[in-house]
Amino acid sequence: MNDKNKSKILVTGDRPTGSLHLGHYVGTLENRIKLQDSYDCFFLIADLHMLTTHHDKVDGLNENIIELVIDWLSVGLDPSKSCFYLQSKIPEISELTVLMSMLCSVPRIQRIPTLKEKIASMNLSDNYSLGLLSYPVLMSSDILVFNASAVPVGEDQLSHVELTRELARRFNSSYKDILIEPEPLVSKVSRLVGTDGQGKMSKSLNNSIYLSDSEDEVKKKVMKMYTDPNRTSADVPGKVEGNPVFIYHDIFNSDKEELDDFKDRYSKGKIGDVEVKKSLIRNVNNFLDPIRQKRREILRNKGEILDIIIEGSKRAREVARDNLELIKDAMSLNFR
Repeated sequence: MNDKNKSKILVTGDRPTGSLHLGHYVGTLENRIKLQDSYDCFFLIADLHMLTTHHDKVDGLNENIIELVIDWLSVGLDPSKSCFYLQSKIPEISELTVLMSMLCSVPRIQRIPTLKEKIASMNLSDNYSLGLLSYPVLMSSDILVFNASAVPVGEDQLSHVELTRELARRFNSSYKDILIEPEPLVSKVSRLVGTDGQGKMSKSLNNSIYLSDSEDEVKKKVMKMYTDPNRTSADVPGKVEGNPVFIYHDIFNSDKEELDDFKDRYSKGKIGDVEVKKSLIRNVNNFLDPIRQKRREILRNKGEILDIIIEGSKRAREVARDNLELIKDAMSLNFR
């Protein structure tokens, strides 16, 4: 990319449901850090999306919003380069969601894989809210209200970008060709397996290493990590491929010579899990140390976080308001 892309808007964000973890970092945060130098980035604090699955758990929401921004700042997202904003402070997003819902059928929404996964994981069957059903349209409106060109996503979120592109095409063909079809920007590692080896790292599954974890917390979590379940002792050859400990090593261990040696000896039964895990503990903590240092600096000036959110939300609303007016004009919703 080059500097001319800085005129192009990028939108992405997180739900304020608690601390961010290593899965968030490799899945999207690492990509955002690089992209903020090439795009006009809008980073969304998705409090409305949080309500689609946690509408009855709003205690501590304000604290979670602050914690989310602290995590963003600690990894290197920069409010002087990008716009941090609160979704609920941009009413144009909700208004556009209503308009876009006219262009999208219920069966189309129900085919989205992540919606099916959410419903299944919450054991909702057919008893789920209209808000949860329509959250993919809300997500599309998050993007279209800024007429964004790019959306950094993990592979599991590609279906949402495709829906957004469909809605943009339908709008353009029905009214006026003014909406951009955003391009997905997929991270090299779009998801990180949990410490229990089950699926992806997730707050709800209690299998996460958080960006805010201390050295001791990292040590405890790594030492409990699953490895090869068929390996009963250090002299039994182990499986490297698909082994959570080695998946983490591939990402966080920059010493390729050491890692290749570990893999070779592990597959031959010449090294124990403990030695491999101790190295991983060291490497994960080395990765987290500068994030911890930045976090300490931020906490000394915690009052500035509110200003970052307020100012970012003002700027985001100005852009959203202008774009929504163009959309409403195209739909003849401009009676004066």
